[in-house]
Amino acid sequence: MHYVGEADRVLLDDRLSYLGTHRGLIAEMPAFELAGPRDKIFFEPARMGVGIVTCGGLCPGLNNVVRGLVLELYHSYGVRRILGFRYGYEGLVESYGHEPMVLDHRSVSRIHHQGGTVLGTSRGEQDAGAIVDGLVRHGIDVLFVIGGDGTIRGAMAITREIARRTLSIGVVGVPKTIDNDIQYIDRSFGFETAFSAAVEVIRSANVEANGAKNGIGLVKLMGRHSGFIACHAALASTDVNIVLIPEVPIALAGEGGLLRYLERRLERSGHAVLVVAEGAGQDMFEQGAPHTTDASGNRTLRDIGPLLRDRINAHFRSIGTPINLKYLDPSYHIRSVPASPSDSVYCWSMARNAVHAAMAGNTGMLIGRWHGRFVHVPMSLATRARKVVEPHGDLWMSVIEATGQPVEFSALSSAPSAITMSS
Repeated sequence: MHYVGEADRVLLDDRLSYLGTHRGLIAEMPAFELAGPRDKIFFEPARMGVGIVTCGGLCPGLNNVVRGLVLELYHSYGVRRILGFRYGYEGLVESYGHEPMVLDHRSVSRIHHQGGTVLGTSRGEQDAGAIVDGLVRHGIDVLFVIGGDGTIRGAMAITREIARRTLSIGVVGVPKTIDNDIQYIDRSFGFETAFSAAVEVIRSANVEANGAKNGIGLVKLMGRHSGFIACHAALASTDVNIVLIPEVPIALAGEGGLLRYLERRLERSGHAVLVVAEGAGQDMFEQGAPHTTDASGNRTLRDIGPLLRDRINAHFRSIGTPINLKYLDPSYHIRSVPASPSDSVYCWSMARNAVHAAMAGNTGMLIGRWHGRFVHVPMSLATRARKVVEPHGDLWMSVIEATGQPVEFSALSSAPSAITMSS
C-alpha cells in the first residue's frame, strides 16, 4: 500500500499570484492535510467497533458511501464489527428503540444499485449526551457521519461531548449535500447525478414548450440557498433560456423585469424554457407572514414554482396573449435516483479516504476534494459559511452567456443580453 506522509498538505489557495506574495513562507501558508492511508494506525482493527449513520434528506450515492465504508473497513483493515444505526442520529438514542443493522461485505454488496439509504434517515436535533451514551453502549470506537450542514453541526456537538468525557471515540464525516453548498469541498457526492437527472426533465419541458404556440416550460429544481443544480443543469442541457437562482434578485414587473423579457422571448422565438431553484425569489412573497421551520431548524421556503406559474399566466392573460405553460417539479425524483457511474467512483473515493482518516485517529473532520485531491477538512471550517454561486463569478457568467438572459432581472430597463447559445 502507498502511504501518505503526515507532512503532505494541499494549499488552500494554489494560484501563482497568491504564492508570489508568500515567497519563502510556503510552510506557513494555509493548507489542508492530504487524505490517504497512514503507515501507523490508532485503533486495533480486530477489537474495534464502528458505527455508520445517514442523516438529513435523501441524496444519490448514500448507499454507495455506506458500501464503500464497509468494504474498506472489512477488506483493507480487517474490521469485523460494523453497525449501521437506523434513521440518523435517532438510531443512537435508546428511547427511540431502533435496533442497529449488522453490516458486512455480503450485506452491502448490492445496495449501491438502489437509491435512498438502506439505513434510513431523519431530520432534527438529538441530545449529544444521549448519542454518546449510545456509542458507549454499543462499543463504538469510530462513528462515520454522512450528512449535510446540520448533520455536521450535530457531529461537532458529539465530538465536544466525547472530549468532555475524555473518551477515545473518533467522529469522521462524509459531506452530503445535493445542493453542493458545503465550503472547501470542490463537489459533493450526488450532485452530478442530481443535475444529470434534471437534464432529462428539462428536455421534456423543452419538448412541451416547442410543441405549442407560445409554449413555456417551467422547471423547479432543488437549491435552497445555492443555485448550483439549476446552473449546471441548464449548462448541460443547452435548452434553457432563463435561469433563476437564490443568489440573484428577481423583479417580475417593469421594462427590465422577467415578464417583459418573456414577452420579447416569445415574440422572437415562440417558446421559452425557465429553470428556477427552489430558494429563488423568496422576497416576492407577502412580507410579514409567519415563517415556519423544519425538524432540522431550517426556515421553510415558500413555493416559488406555483407562484411563478400563476404570475406568468396572469400576466399574459392581462395583455391578451395566449400561452401554453407546463410546470414540472421533479425534486423528489432527482434526489432518489441511484448514483451515476461518475458519482459512484467519487463515493468510493470519499468512503475509503474517510476510513483511512478514522483509522489514523482523526476526529472532528470531513473528507473533501480540494484542487483535485482528497483532503481532511475540519468540521468547524466547513460549517463556517455556505458555498454559493457568485453573481459575478465564472459559473453565473457561463449561464448568462449560454442562455442570453440579463445578468439580473430588475424593474428598470436592462442592458442588451448576451448572445444566446440556446434555441
